[in-house]
Amino acid sequence: MASSHSSSPVPHPSSGGSEGLFQKDRDPSSLHYRPIHSLPDVCPKEPTGEAARGLCEGPSVVADQHRWTVYNSKVNLPAALNDPRLAKRESDFFTKTWGLDFAETEVTPSFYLPNITKEHFGPYLQETAQREKIHERCKNICSNKDELDIFMKPDFALDDPTTFNAVLPWSHFNSAGGKSSRDMASSRLLQEKLSHYLDVVEVSIARQISLRSEAFFHAMSSQHELQDRLTETARAVAVLRGRTAAIERIMCEGPLRALRQALTRSNCARLHNKLKLMAAVHQSQPTVQLLLSTSEFVGALELIATTKEVLQLELQGIHSFRHLGSQLCEMEKLIDKMMVEDFSMYSRSDLSRSLEDDGQVMEKDRLESLVFGLLRQRKLDFLDIYSDEMILAAKSIVTQSVFDSVSQIEEIDTDIVTKLADQMRLMTFPQWFELLKSVFENFILFLKRIKATLSVVRNVVLEALDSNQKSRLLERAAAVGLTEAPGTPLNQEEAELAYLTHEGLFISDALNDAQLHLGASTGQEQSSTVGPRQALSRMDGCGSDSASGTTESSSSREHAFQPGGAAVSEDMMPSDLELGRVANNIQELLYTASDVSHDRCVKVLMARAKDGSLERLSSAEFVFLSQAVEGFVRDTEKLCCRRSVSLRGALQSQANRFVHRFHEERKTKLSLLLDNERWKQAEVPAEFQDLVNSIADGRITLPERKPQGTEERKPSDYLHIDGQKYAVVGTVLLLIRIFLEYCQCVNDIPSISTDMLTRLSDLLKHFNSRSCQLVLGAGALQVVGLKTITTKNLALASRCLQLVVHYIPVIRAHFETKLTPKQYSVLRHFDHITKDYNDHITEISTKLMAIMDSLFEKVLSKYEVKAPMPSACFRNVCKQMAKMHEALYELLPEEQTQMLFLRINASFKMHLKKQLARLGVHHDGGPQHGLVTVDVAFYTENVQSLRALEKLDLNMAEIWEQKR
Repeated sequence: MASSHSSSPVPHPSSGGSEGLFQKDRDPSSLHYRPIHSLPDVCPKEPTGEAARGLCEGPSVVADQHRWTVYNSKVNLPAALNDPRLAKRESDFFTKTWGLDFAETEVTPSFYLPNITKEHFGPYLQETAQREKIHERCKNICSNKDELDIFMKPDFALDDPTTFNAVLPWSHFNSAGGKSSRDMASSRLLQEKLSHYLDVVEVSIARQISLRSEAFFHAMSSQHELQDRLTETARAVAVLRGRTAAIERIMCEGPLRALRQALTRSNCARLHNKLKLMAAVHQSQPTVQLLLSTSEFVGALELIATTKEVLQLELQGIHSFRHLGSQLCEMEKLIDKMMVEDFSMYSRSDLSRSLEDDGQVMEKDRLESLVFGLLRQRKLDFLDIYSDEMILAAKSIVTQSVFDSVSQIEEIDTDIVTKLADQMRLMTFPQWFELLKSVFENFILFLKRIKATLSVVRNVVLEALDSNQKSRLLERAAAVGLTEAPGTPLNQEEAELAYLTHEGLFISDALNDAQLHLGASTGQEQSSTVGPRQALSRMDGCGSDSASGTTESSSSREHAFQPGGAAVSEDMMPSDLELGRVANNIQELLYTASDVSHDRCVKVLMARAKDGSLERLSSAEFVFLSQAVEGFVRDTEKLCCRRSVSLRGALQSQANRFVHRFHEERKTKLSLLLDNERWKQAEVPAEFQDLVNSIADGRITLPERKPQGTEERKPSDYLHIDGQKYAVVGTVLLLIRIFLEYCQCVNDIPSISTDMLTRLSDLLKHFNSRSCQLVLGAGALQVVGLKTITTKNLALASRCLQLVVHYIPVIRAHFETKLTPKQYSVLRHFDHITKDYNDHITEISTKLMAIMDSLFEKVLSKYEVKAPMPSACFRNVCKQMAKMHEALYELLPEEQTQMLFLRINASFKMHLKKQLARLGVHHDGGPQHGLVTVDVAFYTENVQSLRALEKLDLNMAEIWEQKR
């Protein structure tokens, strides 16, 4: 009784109930949740496999409501766990089903809780240690006298015999000495005590029951009320199921039979359409053959693609068409070969036809059809075929041009000289030059034809690229439309009707069929959604008539470019990246055509230059050649937007050889002139004066040779430039003409400017060094046979060098206009040359000074201050100075003459001062001082009597030493 009382639930009032309902407290650890088993869907969407078969064989809630089904089964988990047939409860009841981790799982430690160790309790133990010691001391002093202390022990357990005997001292009643009256009294007293305890417990239980009786009775009444309601609900459900079964039997079977018959009729119509489609597919092969017979490759490929798609989507698995797919693939491969061969033949015939024909593209429609067919079949290497044919055509252009030119020259026997290069070398330069211009003209026409053809090809590629982009935009728009409004939604009645009338396995098929029938009945199907079946039916309808079956290439191409075309065609077309590469390859092919044309012209140029004939051309002839080449290069660059470098490089190579020969000829000529130059003043012909006048007017070029008139102008003694007179030798006059020839050559051939500048710098350096060797180095004594190098020779050489220095800035400015800013660094050569020339001029002036200095030293060393005056020494000095002035005055300008005689006068005063110091003559007014004064006055008078030296400040007072 006590056990039943202790296990009874204790009701507690619900915190949220308004009617005072009580809920039983549940231990969370004792709650067991049954797994939720979802009932099968009444109308599943797409059951497949075993699940579908099980669903079809399962009980019906409506039809089987009056018999026992699996839905009436119940499971009592406590009964299963307490199976009396089992000796004991199996320990693996849960783990064998849900795994070992179900019963015992390791709890992952929290990342937010610290790891508590013994050290964390150290401070607490230190604080309580003293109080614990006091507590233990008090326990020892004051023992516990309460007999009930045994109930407060932590190890209290009645199953322990010691504890049980301590609580119930039965030992007093079962003593070995037998039962005494005292023991019997104690036994009765204990029994009464225990009975008293039982009564107290029963009274307490009765009291608790009386306090909670209202809650017990309320719970029982609620339970009965719930049972009544469930009974009523079950009865209502049974009535509803019966009525539903009656409605199905009376009202649904007849209409459903009519709907199934309508579905049967629809299936028969679909079968009929399928048979018509099979008939259309059967006629596809003859139609393809008919299209191929008229070279309509695009239409044939479209028909093959559509047929293959129909076979794959609509007629898959039909036994009679099992070989048709492979046959169509073989026909497609055959069409690929035919298109490649046809394109090769077209390229060959287009490039080999006469260049005199008009510049129109040959058979433009045929070319467009071929290109699109090749693109559609992803034969993207067709441009390589055109490139090979282009190279062969370029070779034949040169061969034909040489043959036409040689056939007009009687001097060349083609039977003996068979090689084209040998035939070209036998031509004169005018004949060969005409041949070269003819080759240039033919290649310009050749490039124009290639550009026109490639423009058509490029337009087809860009049209295909544009079609791809439009298709992508439409697909994206369709995807957005499906996302926002995916077709016409089915209402509830249509969805139920589709389900009920469908006899197949998948409900989605029924829904799709209902959707299609609904769209067909409302007439909302768009032309852009025409499937392969309709396309093939249309093609078959027109394929019976051969005239209508053969379409134009442009119309077929436009149909293939339609964004709503077949999916297979869209997949076959190259991607945007591939089409972009083809477009770039077309441009590269035009560049290649330009390079090939230039390479062929290089062959013509090098064949002529093999024996060095181009190096022996005159300047005018080489200028004509350069101008023709530059014109051809400009035309091809404008036509192909390509700066080909092979021909220009070959011309540059020949130009370098020409410049080398040009320079060597003039350098040799200048060397011969210098070796024969006697360094005497030459007369200046009028044509040279005109030449320097034209340079002063800014025309850095050679004037045209004028016809000799009846009046011949006399040559002059000097070359007049910018108001100055230049006494020159004949070599310098020719040097001026030579460097004008260099400038003229740069005007005609700008590409050789840097090379020509370097060569001209070398020529000017050669003139400077060679003239220095001949005059200052006295090389002219042995080369020409001069007896001595006079002061006049030196002054004339100095003046010639000054003339060259005058023209170096002019030459520099001219070359600067022909160079690019990156090439300005080569102009530093002129700075070095100017410095070398000025140093040479200074050395000549120093040489003249040295001649007079040695004379003064020799003469004045013998000077004696004695009568008669003026002395012979001073007379000799004045005589030599007069000769020097006579030699220089007509050659050098007055400024240079004055500067030179100032230096000579300074040298004279220095030597005179030394001699007077050696003789001990001082500025003391004595007799010797008077004699020296007479000689100095004689010297001053003679020097100032010379022309241009009248105002020369001689400052002769410096000959006397200053007294300290």
